[in-house]
This record gives sequence, structure tokens and C-alpha cells, in this order.
Amino acid sequence: MSLSIDGSGIDRVLSAAVENGAVPHVAAIAGDRDGVFYEGAAGERVVGSGEAVSTSTHFRIMSMTKMIATTAALQQMESGLLDLNAPVESYVSDFSGVQVLDGWDGDTPKLREPASKATVKQLITHTSGLTYWFWNSDLKRYEATTGIPNVVPGDMAAFRAPMVADPGTRFEYGINTDWLGRVVEAVAGTTLDVVVKENITGPLGMDDTMFALDDARQANKTPVHAKGEDGTWASIGNVLPDDPQWWAGGHGLHSTPRDYIRFERALLRGGELDGARILRQETVDAAFTDQLDGAPMPTEIVTADPATTDTFTLGPGWTWGYGLLINTQDQPGGRRAGTGAWAGLFNTHFFIDRTTGICASIYTNSLPFIVKDEAMKLYVDFEQALYAAL
Repeated sequence: MSLSIDGSGIDRVLSAAVENGAVPHVAAIAGDRDGVFYEGAAGERVVGSGEAVSTSTHFRIMSMTKMIATTAALQQMESGLLDLNAPVESYVSDFSGVQVLDGWDGDTPKLREPASKATVKQLITHTSGLTYWFWNSDLKRYEATTGIPNVVPGDMAAFRAPMVADPGTRFEYGINTDWLGRVVEAVAGTTLDVVVKENITGPLGMDDTMFALDDARQANKTPVHAKGEDGTWASIGNVLPDDPQWWAGGHGLHSTPRDYIRFERALLRGGELDGARILRQETVDAAFTDQLDGAPMPTEIVTADPATTDTFTLGPGWTWGYGLLINTQDQPGGRRAGTGAWAGLFNTHFFIDRTTGICASIYTNSLPFIVKDEAMKLYVDFEQALYAAL
């Protein structure tokens, strides 16, 4: 039997965030090993529509996709089909052409071969040297100069982006998991949507989690919202195409809070839910363990594109496992040391606290990402209200 709590304090946090304009809407959910013990929401699915958002609303979960794609790769590792220490190019030959951006000669980018071959594990841990434009000004300049697109348009040309560091030398958050999705496809001999459906979402009964939504689910989806000059929230549409040239392991999934928490609960339970096992216990344990192999974890990642994201400030005491950000210290009034978490660019967020025995997630679809006094404050307020209610 799952926990029973008084969720009124959490409800007030969600309502206040919408009422004060911090977010356009919000849905949140929390569970334990035995079930869901909190659900709440505030605001409208589409601002101005009069239709309430809920934990059954479809959201683009963006980088919360990464842990699902990582799980698919870990499944292949468990089966002996994928060697995490093998070079990426041994599975996807195109990767052999990825070079390192090593400065500029005027307006001409200087490229060189990487000092070592990036491995599959380095894709999982974001230590391959690949990055995103919104947190790296050199890559943003490179894409603007060369015309190579970022990942948003869904064009395969995005895979021509260079590294900005040699593999294994530092944590650079980026398109690693998109490449990992291609590795998974190469090993499986089929497309990523099929792999995810057959091995993760299908077994877990996550019927609302998918890359391409049908018409009924499209009608239940929230678009991305942004603030106008007058400070009010309004829809800016889908932002990403519904028919990209590849299924993006880094950001491509839609889900609902009620669906995604089944995945969280499976990890909380050591890789199993309702009799369906998606990972071995020892693999889950490794996912919640430092896997950076000595590469330093930054305490802050400065924004290179304020319209997309705020600066991401972590501070000391954080590391990265298999697809998860891990805090090595208890957080005051919140998650315990060893919690695994991550977020999505449109302001979705989840965490799995195996010490306390709970998992939770919170959703809006809005930009920019993690604005300190808006979405990021809501994340923290929600977490602290949740722990206060336990």
C-alpha cells in the first residue's frame, strides 16, 4: 500500500506558481514502490483555452527522454550485444568523421581529430566532447557560421556538429544521447521507437509515452508557452516538428505525468514494476553511481542562449551516473544523497530518491529553461513541500 499524505501544501505551491505568473501551468505527481500517492495540477493546458491541465495531459518531455534511451542501451549491454567501452564508430560509422572544434582563424572554425576515440559509455555520461548550442558559445557560433542546424529542426545534418573537447576530459552536456539512440538502433536492427515500445514502455504499460502522437493524443498535448513583452504567457506552438528525420533519443518523447512515473517507479524498485523487469538490480545501482571516470563535473554551466535557457547552477557535490544527475550530499528539506534526477528543456523535471523511497516529477511546457525565480524556484518549492508532507 502506497503512502498517504496531506497534499494541500503541495497544491498551494502549484497554484501560487501559476497565479503569480512563474509558469503558465503545472502538473505534478509523486509515488513510491507501491503506487502513486500524490497528483496535482494548476492552470490551463493552453493558456486562454479554459481547459485545465492535468496529470493525464501530454507534454513534450525533451531530455527526460534521455534516461529512457539510456535504459535501452543498458538493456543491450546486459544482453551482451553492446560494449559500453567500445568506440562509438564501431557501431555507427558516421561518428568517425566527428572532429574537435579547436578555436577560430578569423571567422573560419579550426577542426582537428580527437585525441582518443569516444566510447559508448562517454555518450551516456556526456563526456564524449559533444555539446549543445545553448550552453556552449563556440558551438552556437559554429552552427551560425556553417549553417549546420542544431537538433530542434529534426534534420540529420545536426549530427555534423563537432566536439568541443577531447573525449573523457570533461562533462559537456549535449547531443550525446541522440548519437546513443543511433547506436541502439544499429545494435537492434530497427528504429528507436520500436526498441523503446517493445522493451520499455510496452512492458511497463506506458501506453501514452511515444515519439509520434496520434490525433487523439495530439489534441491532449500542451504546446510550448513563452512570455510576451507584457509578461503574460501565450502558446508559441510545438517548436519541434512532429515528423523529424530521426527519433531523437535525446529529446524526442511525449509522455504524461501518470505514464512517466511508472518508469520512475520501475527504477525506484530496482528495475521492475508489476512483474515486468526492464533492468537488473545491479545495472540500476550502477546508474545511480558516479560514472564520470574522473572527468570533472561543472558547478555551473553558463547560458549561451538566454531565450532558450538560464544559466544552470549546480554548486559542489554533484556527479553523473548512467543518464542521471546525482547529488552526493543530502539537500536541505529535500532529496537524500544518491538521488538520481534530470529535466527537460521545456521545464519538466523528475527525481528518484531511493533512500527515502519516493520518486516525483513536475511538468510545464514553457521556455526559457530553469529561470531561477520562476521554473527553478517552483522545482525547489515543490520538492520541499513534498518532503514536508511525508
